[in-house]
Amino acid sequence: MNKRTVLLADDDPGLRRLVGATLGSEHFHLLAAADGEETLTIARDSLPSLILLDINMPRKNGLEVCRLLKADPTTAHIKIVMLTASGSDVDRTRAFEASADDYFVKPFSPIALLDKVYALLG
Repeated sequence: MNKRTVLLADDDPGLRRLVGATLGSEHFHLLAAADGEETLTIARDSLPSLILLDINMPRKNGLEVCRLLKADPTTAHIKIVMLTASGSDVDRTRAFEASADDYFVKPFSPIALLDKVYALLG
């Protein structure tokens, strides 16, 4: 079975460890980035199938990163799930205006995250 590549972009090391334990298995190849600039570099170099992208990050916020990736024909196909601690309608709208494919509120259960990833990657 081919592993699908997932890029987790979040500045919280604890969340990166949790997602790594959840997705970093025989089913997914997990990459990680701690800020927006690093996310752009890794996404452009690796072309992952999915990016789990925190909204509030240093060096470029997730909304800006999402807009840049979706505007680039080389990376526009990558599915992007915005991760945020805010479940507000305003933040949800901003994420979809940035062309995010989905929106996921932190904290979340590992099983719910796994279900979301499988649903998006088929």
